[in-house]
Amino acid sequence: MNFPSLFFSMFCRLPFLNIGRYFFFLVFTSLSFSTAHSQKVSEEFKRIADSLIKAAPVTYQELDSILKPKRSDTTYMRFFDMESARKKYFIGQSYALNQLGRKYRNISDYTKAVALHEQALQAALDANNLEFRVYSLNMLGVVYRRSDAIKIALDYNQEALELAESEANPSDGLKRSINVSLNSIGNLYSILKQYDIAIAQFKKSMALEKELGNKLGLAINYQNIGECLEYKGELEEALHYYRTSLDYNNEIDSDKGRVICKNSIAQIYIKQNKLTQALEILEPNLLAAESLGDKTVIAAININMGWALMELKQYTESEKYLVNGLEMSKKHHLPSYIAHAYNYLSKLYTYKGEYQNALEYYQTAEKFNEEINSEVNRRYINDLIIKYETEKKTNQIEALARENEFINLRLRKKTNTLIIGALGMALLTFILYILYRQKELKNEKQILTLEQSMLRSQMNPHFLFNSLNSIKLYIINNEKKNAVHYLNKFSKLVRKILEASSLKEISLADELETIDLYMNIENIRFSHEINFTVRVDEPIDEHTVKIPSLILQPFLENALWHGLSSKEGEKKIHLHVSRENEKFIQISITDNGVGREASERIKESKILKRKSIGIDITKERLANFSKDFENSFQVEIIDLYDSNKVALGTKVILHIPTH
Repeated sequence: MNFPSLFFSMFCRLPFLNIGRYFFFLVFTSLSFSTAHSQKVSEEFKRIADSLIKAAPVTYQELDSILKPKRSDTTYMRFFDMESARKKYFIGQSYALNQLGRKYRNISDYTKAVALHEQALQAALDANNLEFRVYSLNMLGVVYRRSDAIKIALDYNQEALELAESEANPSDGLKRSINVSLNSIGNLYSILKQYDIAIAQFKKSMALEKELGNKLGLAINYQNIGECLEYKGELEEALHYYRTSLDYNNEIDSDKGRVICKNSIAQIYIKQNKLTQALEILEPNLLAAESLGDKTVIAAININMGWALMELKQYTESEKYLVNGLEMSKKHHLPSYIAHAYNYLSKLYTYKGEYQNALEYYQTAEKFNEEINSEVNRRYINDLIIKYETEKKTNQIEALARENEFINLRLRKKTNTLIIGALGMALLTFILYILYRQKELKNEKQILTLEQSMLRSQMNPHFLFNSLNSIKLYIINNEKKNAVHYLNKFSKLVRKILEASSLKEISLADELETIDLYMNIENIRFSHEINFTVRVDEPIDEHTVKIPSLILQPFLENALWHGLSSKEGEKKIHLHVSRENEKFIQISITDNGVGREASERIKESKILKRKSIGIDITKERLANFSKDFENSFQVEIIDLYDSNKVALGTKVILHIPTH
């Protein structure tokens, strides 16, 4: 059983704050420290605070460079909060309240942490400061993520990311906030068990952290990637990432980071049955965690201690640590840790032969697991995945359009420059050169236009809407496994199309994987009636043969909607890849549809005629691709008939040059 990462899976159920308790907390925090605590603040700090408030810096970095040595001291932060509020320096107030919130979060007092971060957010709004607004939203997201309120956490982190990315030239502070958002969203992908997507998010965040030189951020991302790899069962690779994270934490002298990494390393050792090595790490690590005061970390280490001792058959000691971890998890509302403790206690009592107790503990663990993995949270995150991938596609299309415009500008600039230069030199030579460059740039423009058109034809709104609508029906019909299964396929298809759209050629293997995903999605709308088969002849290496990207989907779409959609009975599409000769490969797509003549009659009878431009675009792209080869491409379309001239379907044959 995988144990949750202490960076992103520190679950506890945050009880809703009632108005009375929340009001009391606000009054208490604003009044009880105003006089008593000011007396404990040094005169030097008072002078620093006064100077800062007068200077009124507007970035987190400016404030933190001065206040960092005292930001963990609640007395000093309370004082700075009160002074900033009194003098209406709302940015300083937001900074102090966020630091206080972090302090309470780190000791697992999530109720106070939320209240403080909400006050910090309001102060940032009063200051009209984007950087502190984004920072406060992210801090709220982190607290709610640790408290298992997935939907709320995701709302805060997504809002923070969108606000930060809306800034054309983000500051270093905003870049750091973007990393926090990416990291949190990656954590949520991990909760959904989309580990590869989560790792991609963490690596994206890691690249930005390297750019900023933020070793703490690198430590966190290495820890998170290690967690995903551990979930995937890649224990040695996970261990490498945990150790790298530990190295970074040692560099920045982070006590908490060291404790978290050592607990993760020990957890790997338990899974590898290196129990003595695990305990050698866990025992001193528990003392270090207790000195930090983070109850979540302490609970985690206690549970891991109990787990290791149980595997060593030291049942009495094991039960002591598991009960300690369970009681601490209950006290601080940590349902994920409660579930783990009950699971191990169930296993322990099974070993001891106390089966009734074992069953009761198992049932209790399952109850908490169901609460943590509620379908509401999963469905909400799935909706966000769809939104994220769709927005990515739109951005890609817009980027292509901007690139097209840039080429036009570049063409005009080069033409003007060349004309001016030609006046003083060999006119004929320069005119010929200009004509040549115009032709080349025109070809570039044509290729970009084709790629843009191709992307739009393959990811058209009808396809996206119909696909998502089909998946929605599974959700409505409570077919959860099918919904998640096809949603995963859909998001993977979108990613592969977007990735391939920027490439001139891809491997045959990648193209076949993409069309398999496409046919799976389209088959939903055909009630899984389409029998789609693929055969690749033995001598062909799918991974070395290169073909133009995304060329097969338009022909498959044509077979589906013009050949098979109007056919009754059995529906088949067969794709066959063969080696025609040393210079060509041959890809044939055969359907048993109604044939082209019948399809044309059906199309003419419809009021709304579906116009397909995908095949024409694909032929133009094949023509461009073939320019680099000795031989040109060929496309054959063959109508299939039986002996009585009854239509049996259509066969499309692509002859693609390879040399």
